[in-house]
Amino acid sequence: MERINKILEFLKSNPTDNFLRHALALEYIKIGNDVSAKQLFIDILTESPNYIGSYYHLAKLLERTGEKDLAINYYEKGMIEAKQAKDNHSYNELQAAYEDLVY
Repeated sequence: MERINKILEFLKSNPTDNFLRHALALEYIKIGNDVSAKQLFIDILTESPNYIGSYYHLAKLLERTGEKDLAINYYEKGMIEAKQAKDNHSYNELQAAYEDLVY
């Protein structure tokens, strides 16, 4: 909880900082608060669809919670964004997770 509280404190002065929101979502996952993590990832990707790192983590969360179709959707969106950004590492990571889920 200490890390969560620190991140929340930082977010008070910069509430739209994607790095901080992403970090907070990951901390929420660690403590089993998938609902808050999911909402943070969705907020990030709605406001900043080019924040590629959040696609993988959101899709993995969705897989774990049984939302397979939505996970597939986010993997696909993430691959499109990664390709546009020429981020081959992220693209390959998203593609591998996507293929594991679909095939």
